[in-house]
Amino acid sequence: MTFAPLTDAEWPADIADMRDGFAGQLNVYRLMAHHPALLRAWADLRMHIVRNTSLGPQRAEVVILRLAYRLGSSYEWGQHVIRGLDAGLSEAQIHSLRGPVAKMAEEDALLARAVDSLFDEARLAPEQMHALEALVGRHGVLDLMATAGMYLTLGFMLNSTQSPQDDAIAHRLAALPDSLQLAG
Repeated sequence: MTFAPLTDAEWPADIADMRDGFAGQLNVYRLMAHHPALLRAWADLRMHIVRNTSLGPQRAEVVILRLAYRLGSSYEWGQHVIRGLDAGLSEAQIHSLRGPVAKMAEEDALLARAVDSLFDEARLAPEQMHALEALVGRHGVLDLMATAGMYLTLGFMLNSTQSPQDDAIAHRLAALPDSLQLAG
C-alpha cells in the first residue's frame, strides 16, 4: 500500500475547505489527507504548535530540529532547516543540533536535552522541568512536550511513507551547505 501525497484532483470532498489553507501547502498534510477526519482534527493542535506556541519561533525550531535529527526524518529536518533559518537561527546553530549537547549553546543544549529525554525516556526529569520552567515558563514546558509529541507523530508518518520533500523546500535546501543536510 502506498501513501503518496494527494493531488488536487484526488483531494477528498469532505475536506475541500482545507485544501487552500495549510493542508494543501505541504506534502505532509497532503499525505494526512488520506484520512480526512484525522487531518481536520489535527488542524487546531497544529495551529497552536506552529503559530501560537509560547516557546516562540526560534526555540520551537530548536526543539523540532533536534527531534527531526533524532528521528532521522529528512523531510522534517529539511522543512525545519528552512523554517529555522527564516526564524533567525544561524547555520552553525542548526548544524550543532545534530551533534552532542556539550557543543551547543547553553539554551539550545537545555532544549535539546529535553527532546532527548522525551525521545529516550518518554519523560522529563524533575530538574529538567525546573530548568525549562525558568527558561520558558509553565506553558512553554507543556508546549515543548506537545511540540515533541506532534512532530514525533508526523515523523512516524513521514518515515513510514517516505513522503517526498516539497519542491520549494528542496530547491532552497539545494543551495545550502552539505553541513545542513541531515545526511551531511
